[in-house]
Amino acid sequence: MTHFSRRESIKKLGLLSGMTYLTPYAFSACAEPKNSEKKLGVALVGLGYYSTDLLAPALQMTKHCYLAGIVTGTPEKEKIWMDKYGIPKENVYNYENFDSIKDNPAIDVVYVVLPPSMHREYVERSAAAKKQVWCEKPMAVTANECQAMIDACKANGVSLSIGYRCQHEPITLEFQRIVKEGLLGPVHRVECAAGYRENRTNHWKQKREMGGGVIYDMGVYSIQGARLGSNMEPIAVKSAKVWTERPDIYQNGLGEIVEAELEFPDGVTAWIKTSFAENINFLNIQCEDGTIEMAPFQAYAGNRGKSPLGEINFPYQVPWQQANQMDMDALAIMNNQAMKVPGEEGKRDIRIVEAILESAETGERVLI
Repeated sequence: MTHFSRRESIKKLGLLSGMTYLTPYAFSACAEPKNSEKKLGVALVGLGYYSTDLLAPALQMTKHCYLAGIVTGTPEKEKIWMDKYGIPKENVYNYENFDSIKDNPAIDVVYVVLPPSMHREYVERSAAAKKQVWCEKPMAVTANECQAMIDACKANGVSLSIGYRCQHEPITLEFQRIVKEGLLGPVHRVECAAGYRENRTNHWKQKREMGGGVIYDMGVYSIQGARLGSNMEPIAVKSAKVWTERPDIYQNGLGEIVEAELEFPDGVTAWIKTSFAENINFLNIQCEDGTIEMAPFQAYAGNRGKSPLGEINFPYQVPWQQANQMDMDALAIMNNQAMKVPGEEGKRDIRIVEAILESAETGERVLI
């Protein structure tokens, strides 16, 4: 298929409207590698829902990487995955023998898909094994942990990318283009909400020590919406509130619902909300000459929006976003290009998370 540069892709998007369908892989931001037959071998670390239902199926769609190995602490899963995906025994690891992955030339990339409290350890161990590293969001629990992960990858000469799938997909690129080019005038305010009804009661998302709480999981989507929608970085959290409607599940102040008011340069403001209590998924970017309305703005099956310039709708199916993300990151590695979503991007969001939690606790405005 024909591949376009990111700039060419965005220009093409700008010429299209309505129910136009574009071949998804036309949005790849990287050129084809010189050896187009080469594929990077990816090992998934952690075989929970996201790896099982989304990443593994997506790796059957990818053109530039493939599912080469797994890392799991559940022996019963090993044979299931080996049989289903043809993974050889020598590419199957557990958390005790993980470091021996350094001696396996079939593994090029380690994708860390674990609870946030475990991200730093396995990113650092992957980097020490000289493997390229992909890490799911949220990047870590603290900004200091994020920086340690960045430093470890740089020290070992490997790349680090954070799994912000939406930053690779055409609808997000299109609303960013409208904002960046000022097609509706300057942005005045952004409102963004991301959440769903989480009915599990004993998941890592309900455990503080594992990086639980809604602000880390769904909250980074709302933060991303405010940052990408304004094309700015926030300078302060004006106010924030963290609460729960189910204190028997979200205990000791762990947030089930979070709201915050963010301040950006030039008087631009953003209201964000994230919740494990309700299904919410929208981004409104209020510009001088009209509003960009995205609903949903971060759905697996595709985002959709509208503005005075027309409809923003480029259909695709699950798990295309994940396949596209991994292919683009694989191409960046093969072409020795910078990652589109490097560790520094994940760290920015976690610093904002920390400021939101501090503002909620103190009742004060917190500079970022």
